[in-house]
Amino acid sequence: MFKRISKIGKVVLNLIIGIAIFWSCSDSPTESEEETPVITNTVLVDSIATKETLALFNNLRLLRGGNIMFGHQFTTAYGVGWKNDGFGNRSDVKDVCGDFPAVYGWDMGEIHTQNSIDGVPFSDMRILIRQAYERGGINTISVHLDNPVTGGTAWDNTTAVKYILPGGTHHESYMNTLSLIADYLESLKATSGEFIPIIFRPYHEHSQSWSWWGSGSTTISEFNQLWEMTVKYLRDERNLHHLIYCISPQDISSEADYLVRYPGDEWVDVLGLDYYKLYNSGNISDFETALETINRLADQRGKIAAVTEIGLENIPISNWWTDYLLEALAANSTTRKTSWALVWRNDNTGHHFAPYPGHSSANNFIQFYNSDYTIFESELINLYE
Repeated sequence: MFKRISKIGKVVLNLIIGIAIFWSCSDSPTESEEETPVITNTVLVDSIATKETLALFNNLRLLRGGNIMFGHQFTTAYGVGWKNDGFGNRSDVKDVCGDFPAVYGWDMGEIHTQNSIDGVPFSDMRILIRQAYERGGINTISVHLDNPVTGGTAWDNTTAVKYILPGGTHHESYMNTLSLIADYLESLKATSGEFIPIIFRPYHEHSQSWSWWGSGSTTISEFNQLWEMTVKYLRDERNLHHLIYCISPQDISSEADYLVRYPGDEWVDVLGLDYYKLYNSGNISDFETALETINRLADQRGKIAAVTEIGLENIPISNWWTDYLLEALAANSTTRKTSWALVWRNDNTGHHFAPYPGHSSANNFIQFYNSDYTIFESELINLYE
């Protein structure tokens, strides 16, 4: 039976575990003065990942089953009724519970322009990512790219992928887009100079048909080729070694459904899941089944599992945080192996996924925050050592 401990005890326990991880991890980076790349690990897609990137993955992998981190999209960029207030020092989540999320979600849609898809300048986002990292948080980036053939939005599901693969009519122009993505990822460095580890989550919800990379617009082979081409370019051609690659289908529950467009263990580090069906009590058990599925697959492959997107728009159920989300996440020893759960962005009173002061679910969110199972930023151990 899982032993429930106080929030202070939880922090102490995680610190002890973190020290044990540091001394026991067999895949720790090796230091070398040689100029040629040195293999640092056999667990990541990138075998020469930076030491901070490898430490993050190993810490997340070995801490599975203890606590579940909470995440929020664009949490320090804007919220309900504010934008850039305090520049990185404010979050609706923090306004409610007094703490930042442990996981920060960002997006690189509209990479051809100065502002991201949600109107946040890329220059500002770079600073916010650095602030999150230097406070000890985790950064994850999704990519709502415009349709590379039509120029429409990510939601323009006109056939495109077969034209951007090698030999396709739009391959060169798409590689220029990937170059812009690589340039930006390459710019993400800490004040002290090291690259900031990023959990990179391209082509998300590929099991759905809404996007040009989704199941309605690509064959299985085409999607897998697109994924491999992207990883190879970032890792091998651009020599970016601070990325952890995350895949995230949506609303699946069975292993067969999860693996139908899975590119293979050698191309994926994190088994993510976007889940937007937790809108009534009858779906709690279905969500638990989905959590068991992704964690079982992660166990088999030496990966980690995470709920990469979840939420209930405007949160009309006041006890949703404890009686729906936490109920499923903490249901059993398998569901509790989930590394984090990230809710989507807060834009305004008509479109938000986390509470803000005065929201009907705010008090319940504080109970969620105070749970022995949840982890927010102030409770994190140093995940990068």
